Amino acid sequence: MRVPRIYTDQALTVGDSIELSDQAARHISVLRMQAGRALILFNGQGGEYQATLTQVGKKNASAVIDSFDHSERESPLSIHLGIGISRGERLDLVLQKATELGVTEITPLFTSRTEVKLNAERQEKKQQHWQQVLISACEQCQRNQLPRLHPATAFDRWISEVNSEARFVLHHRTDTTLAGTARPESVALVIGPEGGLSETEISLAAEHRFQSLKLGPRVFRTETAPLAAISVLQFLWGDLS
Repeated sequence: MRVPRIYTDQALTVGDSIELSDQAARHISVLRMQAGRALILFNGQGGEYQATLTQVGKKNASAVIDSFDHSERESPLSIHLGIGISRGERLDLVLQKATELGVTEITPLFTSRTEVKLNAERQEKKQQHWQQVLISACEQCQRNQLPRLHPATAFDRWISEVNSEARFVLHHRTDTTLAGTARPESVALVIGPEGGLSETEISLAAEHRFQSLKLGPRVFRTETAPLAAISVLQFLWGDLS
């Protein structure tokens, strides 16, 4: 039987009995778990903890922590994804799959072609929602460290602050590929929303040492492009080879 993995933001120590968060308790309730069931807890600080449920209620749950496992599943390649905010559930899909593919950092970006408008309240709610998408993806893919989710920010501000060793702006209006690129330890990858990045934004990226990059002859949708690019980067320089 598969042992469920559950994230909690609490400090975890072997031997302790802990009351799980409301979010974790709801997850346990959905899974119809009962006292005595084994589970794995992780808090994003590294490693994971084998635990046993000791009490399960409709809105609360507690567990005793049995042991610690140092296992990590992080890629040796650090990838910071800057992704244009898109409509609907496209960004949720990107966040989920990028987490599974091992990205280290993610920044949602407001670009000239971003159609989503967020006031301060809506942006805060979105940020919390996106964080939960990352948590759920880590629970599923067995990562013990959450990708760092930065607050949504303007495109021009982000590209001026990135300090990754290699930097790529993905678009189809170039013939430049990864051929001959030396292996970096860190990569920044920026991709636009629906409609892509403007010529002005691509030029601005180039001023900040972003190299234009094309992956094959086809034009990808905004939710396809980052996943294809991350897969290629992880194959070449990460842990998918």
